[in-house]
Amino acid sequence: MLLAGVVWAAALTLSGCGGGGETQGVASARDGGAPKGGSADRGELAEYIEGRRAWVACLRKEGVEAPDPDAKGRVDLGDARLVKSDPKTRRALEKCADLAPPVPESLEKSLQPELTAREKETNKRFSKCMQDNGAPDFPDVAEDGRIEDVVWDQTSAGAKRATRHCNPIIGLPANPGPGKG
Repeated sequence: MLLAGVVWAAALTLSGCGGGGETQGVASARDGGAPKGGSADRGELAEYIEGRRAWVACLRKEGVEAPDPDAKGRVDLGDARLVKSDPKTRRALEKCADLAPPVPESLEKSLQPELTAREKETNKRFSKCMQDNGAPDFPDVAEDGRIEDVVWDQTSAGAKRATRHCNPIIGLPANPGPGKG
Protein backbone atom coordinates (compact mmCIF):
# COMPACT_ATOMS: atom_id res chain seq x y z
CA MET A 1 0.00 0.00 0.00
CA LEU A 2 1.53 3.28 -1.06
CA LEU A 3 1.21 6.21 1.25
CA ALA A 4 0.31 9.61 -0.07
CA GLY A 5 3.85 10.97 0.32
CA VAL A 6 5.29 8.25 -1.82
CA VAL A 7 2.50 8.74 -4.36
CA TRP A 8 3.18 12.49 -4.38
CA ALA A 9 6.93 11.97 -4.85
CA ALA A 10 6.23 9.58 -7.71
CA ALA A 11 3.80 12.00 -9.31
CA LEU A 12 6.36 14.77 -9.16
CA THR A 13 9.14 12.66 -10.56
CA LEU A 14 7.05 11.18 -13.33
CA SER A 15 5.40 14.34 -14.58
CA GLY A 16 5.70 14.45 -18.34
CA CYS A 17 5.97 10.72 -18.85
CA GLY A 18 3.77 7.68 -19.17
CA GLY A 19 3.10 5.24 -16.39
CA GLY A 20 5.38 2.37 -15.61
CA GLY A 21 7.61 2.73 -18.66
CA GLU A 22 5.07 0.88 -20.75
CA THR A 23 3.37 3.76 -22.47
CA GLN A 24 6.10 6.23 -23.29
CA GLY A 25 9.42 7.65 -22.30
CA VAL A 26 9.99 10.98 -20.64
CA ALA A 27 9.47 13.93 -22.95
CA SER A 28 11.96 16.59 -21.97
CA ALA A 29 13.50 19.74 -23.34
CA ARG A 30 16.65 19.07 -21.36
CA ASP A 31 19.91 18.07 -22.99
CA GLY A 32 20.12 14.67 -24.58
CA GLY A 33 23.63 13.90 -23.36
CA ALA A 34 24.69 10.79 -21.55
CA PRO A 35 24.67 10.70 -17.77
CA LYS A 36 27.77 11.75 -15.92
CA GLY A 37 29.75 8.81 -14.65
CA GLY A 38 32.20 6.11 -15.51
CA SER A 39 32.32 3.65 -18.37
CA ALA A 40 29.93 1.34 -16.51
CA ASP A 41 27.28 4.06 -16.76
CA ARG A 42 27.95 4.51 -20.49
CA GLY A 43 27.80 0.75 -21.08
CA GLU A 44 24.58 0.52 -19.12
CA LEU A 45 23.15 3.44 -21.10
CA ALA A 46 24.13 1.86 -24.43
CA GLU A 47 22.48 -1.41 -23.37
CA TYR A 48 19.36 0.46 -22.28
CA ILE A 49 19.13 2.39 -25.57
CA GLU A 50 19.58 -0.82 -27.54
CA GLY A 51 16.71 -2.37 -25.54
CA ARG A 52 14.55 0.68 -26.22
CA ARG A 53 15.32 0.35 -29.95
CA ALA A 54 14.11 -3.26 -29.85
CA TRP A 55 10.95 -2.10 -28.04
CA VAL A 56 10.34 0.64 -30.65
CA ALA A 57 10.89 -1.87 -33.47
CA CYS A 58 8.25 -4.12 -31.92
CA LEU A 59 5.81 -1.22 -31.61
CA ARG A 60 6.38 -0.33 -35.25
CA LYS A 61 5.85 -3.94 -36.30
CA GLU A 62 2.49 -3.72 -34.51
CA GLY A 63 1.55 -0.57 -36.48
CA VAL A 64 2.41 2.14 -33.95
CA GLU A 65 4.31 5.18 -35.18
CA ALA A 66 7.10 5.52 -32.63
CA PRO A 67 10.22 7.68 -32.92
CA ASP A 68 13.71 6.36 -32.31
CA PRO A 69 15.00 6.66 -28.74
CA ASP A 70 17.00 9.81 -28.02
CA ALA A 71 20.50 9.88 -26.47
CA LYS A 72 19.04 8.93 -23.08
CA GLY A 73 16.67 6.28 -24.41
CA ARG A 74 13.56 8.45 -24.16
CA VAL A 75 10.77 7.70 -26.60
CA ASP A 76 8.04 10.33 -26.82
CA LEU A 77 4.82 8.69 -27.93
CA GLY A 78 2.84 11.87 -27.30
CA ASP A 79 -0.02 12.54 -24.90
CA ALA A 80 -0.26 9.56 -22.53
CA ARG A 81 -4.06 9.88 -22.33
CA LEU A 82 -4.38 9.58 -26.10
CA VAL A 83 -1.87 6.73 -26.23
CA LYS A 84 -3.76 4.79 -23.55
CA SER A 85 -7.13 5.39 -25.20
CA ASP A 86 -6.07 3.98 -28.59
CA PRO A 87 -6.87 0.22 -28.68
CA LYS A 88 -4.23 -0.54 -31.35
CA THR A 89 -1.52 1.21 -29.33
CA ARG A 90 -2.61 -0.48 -26.09
CA ARG A 91 -2.43 -3.91 -27.75
CA ALA A 92 1.02 -3.12 -29.16
CA LEU A 93 2.26 -1.89 -25.78
CA GLU A 94 1.01 -5.06 -24.12
CA LYS A 95 2.54 -7.28 -26.79
CA CYS A 96 5.91 -5.48 -26.65
CA ALA A 97 6.04 -4.91 -22.87
CA ASP A 98 8.61 -7.67 -22.30
CA LEU A 99 11.04 -5.84 -24.60
CA ALA A 100 10.83 -2.52 -22.69
CA PRO A 101 13.91 -2.49 -20.45
CA PRO A 102 13.80 -0.85 -17.01
CA VAL A 103 15.53 2.51 -16.69
CA PRO A 104 19.02 1.97 -15.26
CA GLU A 105 19.55 3.54 -11.84
CA SER A 106 22.51 5.51 -13.22
CA LEU A 107 20.15 7.21 -15.69
CA GLU A 108 16.94 7.45 -13.69
CA LYS A 109 17.80 10.60 -11.73
CA SER A 110 18.97 12.51 -14.81
CA LEU A 111 15.61 11.84 -16.50
CA GLN A 112 13.58 13.43 -13.72
CA PRO A 113 12.35 16.92 -14.50
CA GLU A 114 13.55 19.62 -12.16
CA LEU A 115 10.98 20.56 -9.55
CA THR A 116 9.59 24.06 -9.39
CA ALA A 117 10.15 26.17 -6.29
CA ARG A 118 6.49 25.61 -5.40
CA GLU A 119 6.81 21.81 -5.70
CA LYS A 120 9.93 21.85 -3.52
CA GLU A 121 8.17 23.94 -0.88
CA THR A 122 5.13 21.65 -0.96
CA ASN A 123 7.36 18.61 -0.44
CA LYS A 124 9.06 20.32 2.52
CA ARG A 125 5.71 21.25 4.09
CA PHE A 126 4.34 17.74 3.54
CA SER A 127 7.43 16.03 4.98
CA LYS A 128 7.48 18.28 8.05
CA CYS A 129 3.73 17.83 8.55
CA MET A 130 4.07 14.04 8.43
CA GLN A 131 6.99 14.08 10.87
CA ASP A 132 5.22 16.47 13.27
CA ASN A 133 1.90 14.60 13.21
CA GLY A 134 2.76 11.00 13.99
CA ALA A 135 5.26 9.75 11.40
CA PRO A 136 8.64 10.88 12.79
CA ASP A 137 10.46 8.48 10.46
CA PHE A 138 8.84 9.97 7.33
CA PRO A 139 11.63 10.86 4.86
CA ASP A 140 13.21 14.29 4.74
CA VAL A 141 13.42 16.31 1.56
CA ALA A 142 16.67 15.98 -0.40
CA GLU A 143 18.64 18.93 -1.80
CA ASP A 144 16.83 18.58 -5.13
CA GLY A 145 13.47 19.08 -3.39
CA ARG A 146 12.29 15.49 -3.76
CA ILE A 147 11.22 13.37 -0.82
CA GLU A 148 14.07 10.97 -0.07
CA ASP A 149 13.54 7.36 -1.05
CA VAL A 150 13.99 5.61 2.30
CA VAL A 151 12.12 2.90 4.16
CA TRP A 152 9.73 4.11 6.85
CA ASP A 153 6.78 2.62 8.72
CA GLN A 154 3.72 3.45 6.63
CA THR A 155 1.42 1.15 8.61
CA SER A 156 1.68 2.62 12.09
CA ALA A 157 -1.28 4.38 13.65
CA GLY A 158 0.80 7.58 13.71
CA ALA A 159 1.58 7.34 10.01
CA LYS A 160 -2.09 6.83 9.18
CA ARG A 161 -3.09 9.76 11.41
CA ALA A 162 -0.39 11.97 9.84
CA THR A 163 -1.53 10.99 6.36
CA ARG A 164 -5.11 12.02 7.10
CA HIS A 165 -3.91 15.31 8.52
CA CYS A 166 -1.29 16.11 5.83
CA ASN A 167 -2.85 14.81 2.60
CA PRO A 168 -4.58 18.13 1.82
CA ILE A 169 -1.13 19.76 1.53
CA ILE A 170 -0.50 17.70 -1.59
CA GLY A 171 -4.04 17.87 -2.90
CA LEU A 172 -5.22 14.45 -1.77
CA PRO A 173 -8.32 13.78 0.31
CA ALA A 174 -7.81 13.56 4.07
CA ASN A 175 -9.44 10.13 4.05
CA PRO A 176 -8.52 8.33 0.79
CA GLY A 177 -10.64 5.27 1.63
CA PRO A 178 -9.74 1.59 1.88
CA GLY A 179 -6.75 0.44 -0.15
CA LYS A 180 -6.01 3.88 -1.61
CA GLY A 181 -3.02 5.17 0.17
